[in-house]
Amino acid sequence: MPALERHEAVYVLDLGDGENRFHPDWLTEVESLLDEVEKNDEPRALVTKATGKIWSNGLDLEWLMAHPEQYTAYGVRVQALLTRVLTLPFVTVAALQGHTFAAGAMLSLAHDVRIMRADRGFWCLPEADINIPFTPGMSALIQSRLNPQTAHEAMVLARRFGGTEAAGRHIVDQAVSEDAVLPTAIEIAAAHIAKAGPTLETIKTRLYAPVIKALAALD
Repeated sequence: MPALERHEAVYVLDLGDGENRFHPDWLTEVESLLDEVEKNDEPRALVTKATGKIWSNGLDLEWLMAHPEQYTAYGVRVQALLTRVLTLPFVTVAALQGHTFAAGAMLSLAHDVRIMRADRGFWCLPEADINIPFTPGMSALIQSRLNPQTAHEAMVLARRFGGTEAAGRHIVDQAVSEDAVLPTAIEIAAAHIAKAGPTLETIKTRLYAPVIKALAALD
């Protein structure tokens, strides 16, 4: 399950050591840990990492198929998490040490900065291959963070991007060695701790106003 630790003023949220899919219990834990970071009003920043081969594989489709009556509520909750991370009142850095797929990839895009392992792991939006269309809100988020050609290849062709290519296509900000992913993310986050506060939240909210509006609805 997710866990939270601190490196001085930088909070490090570990999503877990499995597939880190968005099971309702997982969402509850992540939401609670974000509450803990948000309630503080001191200079701070957040790094989101995972342990193992996967950063996040996104939606828990197995749970969702077993609970179809929860489809709408689940979708609303997932999109609320994307909105929350997108507008957190402090700088956020995703430390992508492994595979980052589907809604997991979208969660990475909701962070301000992304650092990815260069030599192993893929960033991918496989929805076209698994016959799950993007919601308008998800489409808006992806298009707000990727250039048009990259967004097209990622969404329509479901291309898998390794770390070096992902950096070259500006999906992530840097591709580094495995042992440098977390230290680099923490270093970047630490450089921006003084920005934390309501002004930054307002800037993000206004910058991504159309995305936030689209994520507030499922269709």
